Formats: sequence, C-alpha cells, structure tokens
Amino acid sequence: MVPEKVAPVIVPAVPLSAAVQGEPPAPGAPVPPAPAEGISAVVTISGSGVGAKSTSLPSGKTVPNGPKGSLVIVGGALRSDNATVWERIVRLAGGESARIAVFASASASPEATAKFNVELLNQYGADAFFIPVAVRLAGSDYLAAADDPELAAAVRKAGGVYFAGGDQARITRSLRRPDGSNSLVLDAIWDMYRKGGVIAGSSAGAAIMSSTMFDEPRTVLGTLKHGVAEGHEISPGLGFIGDDVFVDQHLLVRGRFARMLPAMLKKGYKLGLGIDENTAMVVTSNRDVEVIGYKGALLIDLHEASTEPGAFNLSNARVSYLDAGDRFNIASGEFFPAQDKAEGKLDPAKPYYREPLFAADILGNTTVVDLMGKLIDSDQPDAIGITLGSPRSAQPDLGFEFRFSRVRDSIGYMSAASEAYSIYNLRMDIRPIQIRLPLYQYQSERPSLNTPPQLRGSE
Repeated sequence: MVPEKVAPVIVPAVPLSAAVQGEPPAPGAPVPPAPAEGISAVVTISGSGVGAKSTSLPSGKTVPNGPKGSLVIVGGALRSDNATVWERIVRLAGGESARIAVFASASASPEATAKFNVELLNQYGADAFFIPVAVRLAGSDYLAAADDPELAAAVRKAGGVYFAGGDQARITRSLRRPDGSNSLVLDAIWDMYRKGGVIAGSSAGAAIMSSTMFDEPRTVLGTLKHGVAEGHEISPGLGFIGDDVFVDQHLLVRGRFARMLPAMLKKGYKLGLGIDENTAMVVTSNRDVEVIGYKGALLIDLHEASTEPGAFNLSNARVSYLDAGDRFNIASGEFFPAQDKAEGKLDPAKPYYREPLFAADILGNTTVVDLMGKLIDSDQPDAIGITLGSPRSAQPDLGFEFRFSRVRDSIGYMSAASEAYSIYNLRMDIRPIQIRLPLYQYQSERPSLNTPPQLRGSE
C-alpha cells in the first residue's frame, strides 16, 4: 500500500560519531554516514511510495540479513584531486593502511589502469594491491584467476574493493563463470562486503552495482525510441545495492537520466539513482545514501507512474535532485538536505524566476537539473523540455516532451554558500511528439538594392 503524503519534518541536528569526527574505525567495521557538520533538517516525502513515514534520522542499524558494509558509487571521470571521494573510500575500508583490492577488469589496459589506481589510493593512505582478474590482461587466463583460492583469500581479508572504469561487461564476464555462477573471487567480494567492508567503483564500476546494468545501449534518444532488450542493451549486473534500485552513471553530463526510464520499466524497478561525473553516492548498510564530490545525483521514483501503448510515454513519475552533501534513505523515503541548505528552504510566495521555462535540448549537459532548479524557484506551474534527433536519423519525426510540474509536496532548498539547489519530488511526464519536417528553413536573403524591382520579392 502506498503511504499517504505527509508534510516535511524538521528535527534538531544530531551529534557526529567518533568515526565521522576523524577517529578511523577498525578495518572492515561498518561506518555510519558522515556529513561534514551534521544534519539539521529531514524531509519526509512518502506520497511517492518509497517507504514508511518517519520523523527521525535512520538508526544506523543494518538491514536484517543484508550486507554490513558500504558502497561508494562514482559516476565516472573521478579526478585524482577529488580528496573527498578518495579519502572516504580509504576511511570506509579501515582508514590508514587499509587493504584495498583493485580490480581493473573493465579496462582495455588492465595493468596500466591498476598501477595508476593502486598508486593513487596509496597516496590517500591505503595499502592497495592489484587483483589480476581481467579479460584483457595479457598472458592470463581470467577464468582460472577468478577461481584462484589465494586471490579469493586476499580479497576476503581486505577492507575494501575498488573497480576502475571501462567496459562493465568485462567485469561481469571476468567474475562469473560461463554458466553464470559466482567465481571464488566474486564470492570473496561478497563475503568482504557482508562483514563490513566497502565496495567502490567508478563508471563501469558503478554500473555493476545494480542487478541490471546497461551493456550495449543505443544513444539516449535511441533508447527512448526503441527501448531495451535483455542481452543487448541491458544485462545482469552484480547487484551489490540490492534488487530494488537501478543505478546509472555519467548521468547529468550525458543526459542519461532519460535512458534509465525504459530500463527501469522493462525490469520492474521503482527506484533509480543516477550519479554524475566526479561525484559519488555513499550507500550505507542502513540504506542511507549520501552524495559527495563535485555535483549531484538524480532520484527517479516510478511507484505511481503509468504508461500507455505506443511510442514511449510516462505519466506521474517523480524526480528529485540530490546535491553534494544531501542524503536520502532508500528504506524510509526521507530526504536530508545538506547543512548549508537546511535553513534555505525556498518560499513559493517569493519566487525568483517569473517567466515561462523551456529547454530546447533536455538531454544536454546538466540541462535537466538547471530546468528543475528554475522551476522550484519560480512562479510557473511547470517547465518544458524537448529532445529530438537529426533529420537524417531513424524516425526523425519522433521526439519527446518532458514536462516537469510542482506538486503539493515538491520542496526546494538553496545553499547560502554556493546558491546550489536541492530539489525534491517534482512530477515528470513524458509524451511523444511529432516533429514536422523540414524542422526549419533558411531565411531568404534580403534582396540587393541593385536588383531590379521586378525581381525583388515582397518585403
């Protein structure tokens, strides 16, 4: 049953644990979420059906029979100077000298990629080491390596695992046997995770976190037009985050939020989390998600969404933007704005934007978040974005309208420090539209004054 909608709830700030304040936990021990200075506001939005109502912060208890460890899901393009993310990986693995097993399985050049990431993690205080299980590793039988008891033991004893980027299909191919069963090394990763370790991954290493991942997808627009098929555009991931949340990466830079929707509908996911580049989602054992790094993440909620036959369409989806420092609890459905936004709740009676809101390319770099930010701080009831393809592409006359609307429980916050928005619970409707061809015509050149009057067109 979908719980009834409730008003936002404000609770006092909570004290930080010793681990958050800088005292490193024991290797492999579970670590509670770590906002910079504590959390002072919680927004419960349960009309979307994401969880039961609650007026308190998550207790920190682990999910029964679930992993006791953490995930650090990076959207790709993680810079070497992003200390916030790298230091969090090391701390969750146990702190100074934490043993972290590096997998370069996705890379076309595993040795070089592993060397770079091992050295980088060590610069941030880890004691990282390479696990040579990779399809492209020269002179190696990756299937035999994945079932090597010594490699499995090394992973099991580590405090964390890091998956570098590349092609995510190479990761699943190298860690699962041809019959689909887990290799010894993959079982060891799960054991390490269940005992309190951290699994981190960037780009391809993020894609494997859900039980379904993109494999050989079309373009974002092509995915909307043609959908996805198992074994082609999508395939099984490793499922560390659980079977109920779909994960995608490079999200805002490449407009990939839209391609998540056909995949989620195909596989029955109700929640999707998409993370942007140089940014990470830290997922704890109590299913608390914290965004850290450069940008943010989108949460897509399809609990109350519906579709109709024909070209792709979607009604009454909900979409939220979690900026750096924000948190969301998957189990309870609560949003926790970062401390620099907690006192910056937007007043709908005092909007900043007062003109119609429209984006000609909703799949452009960060366009969707820019449009959502303007809508939540405007006097407009909705904002429209469209996407269309080249006149020379397949189905050139098919495009899509994305309509974002404020609803009763839509809430926005703005940071006093950076003027960045956090946007919770906007409605999103997508409809196919017909593109009239030719889409545009060149304006006629203005006739020259030297042209005889009888040859000039009417002006």
